Amino acid sequence: MKTATRLVHFDPAPKDPFRPMATPIYQTATFEQEHADSFGEYDYSRSGNPTRRVLEDHMAELEGGSRSFAFSSGMTAIATVTRLLKAGDEIVADWDLYGGASRLFDRVVRRAGVTVRLVDGTDIEAVREAMRPATRMLYVESPTNPLLRVLDLQALASVAQDRGVMFCVDSSAMSPYLQNPLALGADIVIHSGTKLLCGHSDVMAGIVVVKDEALAKEVYFLQNAEGTALGPMDCFLLLRGLKTLKLRIDAQQTNAQRIAEHLQQNYPHFEVAYPGLPDHPAHAVQSRQATGAGVLLTFRAGSPEAAKQIAEGLDLFKIAVSFGSVNSSISIPYAMSHASVPTEQRAQRGIPEDLLRISCGIEDADDLIADLTTQLERLRS
Repeated sequence: MKTATRLVHFDPAPKDPFRPMATPIYQTATFEQEHADSFGEYDYSRSGNPTRRVLEDHMAELEGGSRSFAFSSGMTAIATVTRLLKAGDEIVADWDLYGGASRLFDRVVRRAGVTVRLVDGTDIEAVREAMRPATRMLYVESPTNPLLRVLDLQALASVAQDRGVMFCVDSSAMSPYLQNPLALGADIVIHSGTKLLCGHSDVMAGIVVVKDEALAKEVYFLQNAEGTALGPMDCFLLLRGLKTLKLRIDAQQTNAQRIAEHLQQNYPHFEVAYPGLPDHPAHAVQSRQATGAGVLLTFRAGSPEAAKQIAEGLDLFKIAVSFGSVNSSISIPYAMSHASVPTEQRAQRGIPEDLLRISCGIEDADDLIADLTTQLERLRS
């Protein structure tokens, strides 16, 4: 079956004799046991919950993994993956990462004795040369946040496999509907469920999907030991959001393409970036490894003051740090999602102060373009 069908056809309540169409919310912390000296399938919701298990099994199937795990946030998911390493190990990561991930790597992971070295993930030879005997993980996003660079995941997987290191891909900007990194050679896929998977700005969640069963046991141990699992109500909401993932992304991508083309044609000085544009540097790579270009686009306003004026003057694009919702939003990554990145690093990574990131929602594209045009023409006059 195609992904659109698989999104809505799954067992919503295994072993439930009443066969509900929607997954029940098992809002309980503990489960009664039949015996005092042995546990049943579920005993304590930190260790396992039927609602969470449906979500985790569903995500594993969508990504083609052996198992998946639902966490309390995207950052908890990333942090748990880094705990697979020990002091003395090393992560080689692409330099263009979400600000929260940059902060985690720089100020938390290093404190645990794990070295993090940044490299240009679009340069395969540079990645290969960056590998050291202590390297245990290659970590990337694609497309990246916020610069929307596209990394060749198959080529990177080949490097990781040659060196015997885990290859982890944050695919939050794509979702399993558009991209399946495990099929491209990754060992671990991370999603911020808060974004496209949920799609309604009402859940915080993180998902980790792994290819290998032995790796799954390690991730489960960490999830249970540290108590970082997603609660049953949020699992229910995320399952509900996943059912409309295709419908939402189809509409959002259409809007993103139209807006990117409009900006490029009418405001060429804005340096529009969108993987769906033929002149995007990695358009061919994106077309090869994904079935769409996503819901995000960026452009440069010319100055920080102009970027602020544009963001604050729009009506339909709400100023917000996250992305992927049915509502369109706009942000200035330098001052918002990536503000936690040290100033010198932001300069080294080339995150412009005037960069605006748009997350397209499901509104009518004509209305969104009219809102943008009104504000941009006001700025021009």
